[in-house]
Amino acid sequence: MNLFITGATGFIGGSLAEFLKSRGHVIRGLVRDEAKARRLRERGVEPVLGDLDATDVLLAEARRADGVINAASSDHERAIQALIDGVRGSGKPLLHTSGSSVIGDDARGDSLSPNIFDEDTPFIVEPEKQARHALDNRVLAVPGARGIVLCNTMIYGTGRGLSRDSVQIPPLVAQARKSGVVRVVGKGVNRWSNVHIDDVAMLYALALEKAPAGAFYFVENGEASYAEIGEAIAQRLKLGPVQHWSVEEASREWGEGHARYSFGSNSRVRGKRARRELGWAPRHASVTDWIRDEMPVD
Repeated sequence: MNLFITGATGFIGGSLAEFLKSRGHVIRGLVRDEAKARRLRERGVEPVLGDLDATDVLLAEARRADGVINAASSDHERAIQALIDGVRGSGKPLLHTSGSSVIGDDARGDSLSPNIFDEDTPFIVEPEKQARHALDNRVLAVPGARGIVLCNTMIYGTGRGLSRDSVQIPPLVAQARKSGVVRVVGKGVNRWSNVHIDDVAMLYALALEKAPAGAFYFVENGEASYAEIGEAIAQRLKLGPVQHWSVEEASREWGEGHARYSFGSNSRVRGKRARRELGWAPRHASVTDWIRDEMPVD
């Protein structure tokens, strides 16, 4: 297939581009500047200059491609609508990347939620995440095309494209390197489901090939608390005991949104549908093992 990918220089999109190329797909990727465009071209990805505000570019590329993957923002309404308009009535797949913070709570690291969601469970969506939830539903309902939402959990592993770092574990590591202390929000008893980037890429490939219109998939293979993740980082970096700070303190390092929803919330899901419907069989089972044994430290 000839595929158009937004976020092609990012962690998820870059990894998808590399993996899908290896399966014989031809990739065009959205890129904002000439320097990264040259680097994409060297990797065998045809760059498309533009950004998420260039809706005319997005519309044209979606119409041109055999399939579209949004691996950039989950919340950019105009960009997502342009991609929807580009595939409307075509029968093409539109894979949209969402994130499981859409069902995150405001635990501030101090409580473990008993709520575990799967694709058949009615979601509890906090007011701050209602807009994202609405965009997910808009993709699922695109007329005459295969609108598919992949709702990723905490992704770990090393990216295969231009960007090697995901958005949750690396900031914890960077803070620990800077201060000499691993810190987690609150008590760190909050838990997140997680998944390895290589398993994510395989699921996107399967969804392109086989997912029906209107399919929503949670992308997960295990879960861990932030206290457990922090301890694994401390062991890998040979640092002392994990320390705790409040959302307000963490916000000064990571911003309030990340402190509350990336690091302080519970986000517990089970990805049943992809296994049942697509035969997805993830191979990587433990984020803490990966941190202790494989996470790059250079």
